[in-house]
Amino acid sequence: MAIPTETVYGLAANALDVEAVTKIFVAKNRPYFDPLIVHVQSAEAAKEYSEKIPTWAFELMKRFWPGPLTLLLPRKNIIPDLVTSGLDRVGLRCPDHAMTLDLLQSLSFPLAAPSANPFGYVSPTTPSHVNDQLGNAIEYILDGGECKVGVESTIVGFEDNTPVVYRLGGLSVESIESVTGQAKVATTSVSNPQAPGQLQSHYAPRKKVLIGDINELLKDYSRVGVLSFQEKYSSEKIEKQIVLSSSGSLEEAAQKLFSSLRELDKSDVDIILTEFVPNTGLGRAINDRLRRAAT
Repeated sequence: MAIPTETVYGLAANALDVEAVTKIFVAKNRPYFDPLIVHVQSAEAAKEYSEKIPTWAFELMKRFWPGPLTLLLPRKNIIPDLVTSGLDRVGLRCPDHAMTLDLLQSLSFPLAAPSANPFGYVSPTTPSHVNDQLGNAIEYILDGGECKVGVESTIVGFEDNTPVVYRLGGLSVESIESVTGQAKVATTSVSNPQAPGQLQSHYAPRKKVLIGDINELLKDYSRVGVLSFQEKYSSEKIEKQIVLSSSGSLEEAAQKLFSSLRELDKSDVDIILTEFVPNTGLGRAINDRLRRAAT
């Protein structure tokens, strides 16, 4: 089934049941070397699935759970190898969505739940997005409305007690560092990921995406879709244009990012032109998703 979270919709199954988890990989056509995030109801519940929770992890849980933060922690053997792709750490998260928290509290097991979309495609932020992509592959969708954050959770692990950001996401690096002090950012895309969301090409529409100076790019292309941050561009070559936030709000831009890419992908354009947003706060996560969409 698909479940709502504050970040994106997830495709959920019993994280302790290998057969159930296998169905996630099949429905998404997801490679088995890409690990999954396990959703729990509370920080207390996380203790059931991790061998050791570092002090900084507890501090981050107290400050940001429920919320868009996944913690990469040493796993207990109760977590199947399939969930972690054989790695010795598991990503745990407590989502900030009342409906899904109620569901987790009613269950005797946690939920493995990657984004509810075909692997590599734009993540879903509404029930209709899920239905459009996976409606024939899943039994039902828990309708929790539109996701309020709009980009996936930030993933943080620990190396020698130093916080490491493995995936930029809905919680800014600045927010994490306000608790832990300076954190290392190690989100380099790899073919053998240590955490979910590290692959180079990901979160991508079917149509080609180019990032740069939109006015310059317009000189070389026609029948284009434009995804801009604040500015509305003027050109007869533009068939469809979406402004992420006319007020310059990075929070609004993040919430609209995936739905806007999806809308442009469905439109009658040949190519999608876009630009980076200010690389601070949630802007870092937005730019990360744009880079991967353009790969």
